[in-house]
Amino acid sequence: MSLSKSINLRYVLFLACTAALGGLLFGFDIAIITGAGPFITRRFSLTDIGLGWAFSSLLFGCVLGCFIAGRLADRYGRKKLLVIVAVLFAVTSIATALAGDFSAFVTARFLGGLAVGAVSLLSPMYVAEVSPPSIRGRMGTLYQLSIMSGIILSYGINYLLRNTGTNNWRWMFLTGVVPSAVFLVCISIAPESPRFMAMKGRLKEAFLLLERIGGTENAHCEIGEIEASLQQEVRSWRALFRPGVSRALAVGAGLAILIHVSGINTIIDYAPSIFQSAGWKVDNALASTFVVGVTEFLFTLVSFWMIDRYGRKPLYIAGSLGMTLSLLALVVAVLSGHFHGSVVLACILIYLAFFAACIGPVFWTLVPEIFPNDVRGMAMTVPVLVQWVANAMVVLLFPYAFHVIGKALTFGFLALMALSQGVFTWLYVPETKGKRLEEIEEYWEASRRPAEAVSTRLL
Repeated sequence: MSLSKSINLRYVLFLACTAALGGLLFGFDIAIITGAGPFITRRFSLTDIGLGWAFSSLLFGCVLGCFIAGRLADRYGRKKLLVIVAVLFAVTSIATALAGDFSAFVTARFLGGLAVGAVSLLSPMYVAEVSPPSIRGRMGTLYQLSIMSGIILSYGINYLLRNTGTNNWRWMFLTGVVPSAVFLVCISIAPESPRFMAMKGRLKEAFLLLERIGGTENAHCEIGEIEASLQQEVRSWRALFRPGVSRALAVGAGLAILIHVSGINTIIDYAPSIFQSAGWKVDNALASTFVVGVTEFLFTLVSFWMIDRYGRKPLYIAGSLGMTLSLLALVVAVLSGHFHGSVVLACILIYLAFFAACIGPVFWTLVPEIFPNDVRGMAMTVPVLVQWVANAMVVLLFPYAFHVIGKALTFGFLALMALSQGVFTWLYVPETKGKRLEEIEEYWEASRRPAEAVSTRLL
C-alpha cells in the first residue's frame, strides 16, 4: 500500500513510537520476573501456587490499572495519564527490588501492575488516534514491537545478572528505572491526542495537529467526522450498552479472553521452567529465553509488513491455526516421550512466530479501532480488563496444571483455545484495514439493523 504524500510520516512515527514506549515497559515488567523466578523461588521458599502468585500478582494489578485508566482517559486525557504511568513504573521497580519479604514483593508487583494495566489501554488508544488510516496498522504494530523489545531487554538483563550474587533478582527489577525515565521524558514532550482535544472542545488545536499529521485536506475531513461522531451528549457507562457499541464490546472481550487462554503469557513467563522440565540446565534455560525474545521480535517485524497489506482478520485466523498446530506438536512430544530440549524449543519458537507475526500486533491494533470516538476510553476498559483477568488466572494456575494435571492435558487445552480463537475471528470479527475510525463506527451502527440491510464493507 503506497503512503499518501500528504502524511508527515516522520512526525507520525515520533508520536506512535513515543506512545509505543509504554509497550516496552509493559514487556519489561511482564518478562523481568521470568529470569528472577528461580531465584525468588529459593529466596522465599515458594510452592507451585506461591510461584504462580508471584508471577500473577502484577497481572491482578493490571486489572485494576486498566479499569482506573478507562474511567479517567476520557476525562483527563491520554497524555496526562501516561506521564503518571511512567512515574509509577519507576517507583514500583524500586519497591520490588527493595522488598524484604514475600508480602512486600507481591504488593510492589501488584502496584506495578496498575501501571502496566493503564499503559496497555492508553498507549494503543493514543497510537490509533494519531495515525492516518492508511498506516494505522503499521503504527499499531510498533506497540507490539515495543513490547517485544521490553521482553528481549529483560531476558538479556536476567542472563547478564544471573551470577551477581544472592541479590541478583533485586538488581534485575531495579534496572526498570532506566526505561521508565526514558518514557517519561518522551511522553512529556508529545501532544495530546487530537480526538481527545476535539472531545474537550479544543477543535482548533485538534485541527492543527491533524493538519501536521496528514495535511490540510485530510485534517478538514477528519475533524468533520470526529465532530459528527462526538454528538452523543452523555458519555456515561450506559453508553456502552448502545446496540452498536455492545456488539463491538462482545467481539473485543471475546478476543481478549482467547488471546490469553491460548497460552501466550504462560510460554513467555514460564519458558525457563518449561525448558528445565525438558532437561535443560538453569543457565541454558535462561539463555534460551533470549532466543525466544529475538524470535518474537523478528516475527513482529513481519507483521509490520503484512498487517496493512493483508488485513487484520486473515492474519488472526492464520496465526490461530499455526499456534494450534505447534501446541498439538507439544502434546504429541509429551505422549511419545520426546519432550526434550531441541523438540520443545522448536515447537515453542514456531508457536511464538505465529503469535508475533499474526496475533499480538493485530490484537493491540484492532481493539482500539473498533470502538466509537465518544466512548473509546470507557469501551477499551472492557477488553483490556478482561484480557488481564484471563491472563492473571492462566499464569496463576499454570505451574499447578503443568506439574499436577500434566503437560499433555495442559498443552491440549491451550491448543483447543487457540483453535477457538481462529473460529471466533472467522465468525465475528470485521476487517478494519484502511478504514477511518469513524467509518468503523458506522459499521457497528449498521450491524444492529436487519441482516439484509447490514453493510458488508468491513467483512
